[in-house]
Amino acid sequence: MTGGDIQPPVSAGGPIGSNPSFSDLMRSSRQDASVPSQTPPDMATSHATTVLGLKFRDGVIVAGDRRAVEGFSIADEKMEKVFPADDLSAIAISGAAGQAIEVVRLFQTELEHYEKVTGDRLSLDGKANRLAQMIRENFPMAIQGLVVVPLFGGYDERAEIGRIFRYDATGGRWEDEDYHATGSGGRAAKGTLKKRWRPDMSREDAMTAAVEALADASEEDVGTGGPSLIRGIFPTICVITASGVDEPDEQELRSIVEGVIGENA
Repeated sequence: MTGGDIQPPVSAGGPIGSNPSFSDLMRSSRQDASVPSQTPPDMATSHATTVLGLKFRDGVIVAGDRRAVEGFSIADEKMEKVFPADDLSAIAISGAAGQAIEVVRLFQTELEHYEKVTGDRLSLDGKANRLAQMIRENFPMAIQGLVVVPLFGGYDERAEIGRIFRYDATGGRWEDEDYHATGSGGRAAKGTLKKRWRPDMSREDAMTAAVEALADASEEDVGTGGPSLIRGIFPTICVITASGVDEPDEQELRSIVEGVIGENA
């Protein structure tokens, strides 16, 4: 079997090890599981805000700010919104934070399970399709207010390029050619990327554009947290190339943020 789109699942009665879809196995083993008919109206939920992705010379960058909000209150100033999905892809979350993190964990397990069962890695298109299915399965929760809208980026080994995929709450999937930003500050961030992006960007230039876009979004959107040198709050960034997923350390991020803040001062 070659890495491509996910193969049709075997029947629930088939051997457990033969089904490459972990979530299908979960459903078949929990037939009595049910979801609440409605979300309690007074339940406070944290929402992750601005995330973005952009291509550069060697691959793709996925980044997000660190703020989560509950209505008009700040719930968390150091929330992680960008996660490696596997060795060659990353996912960034916006929307209902708790529900989004559960989707991320299940997606990570799904990719790991598929590789263990088949002995092969899903193609990037296959990963993007599977994430769309998972978002579609979350739709009953979305109409109750627990909307999950991730951004997915990865390195395509076949095409030897970085690629970016965006989604809506129904599981609709689109591929962006160069860059995209979503969440409450997505419009402002995308405006900055439109000015800064160019196809031959280096890693440093792409990271600088990502940090600047998030900083600009924080100036326009109260739900987006800007970087802070004093408090040591920096955007979360994953750099994905043919070599894998790299998460820049604090020293590298501090250097980038210092350059952006100094330029805009």
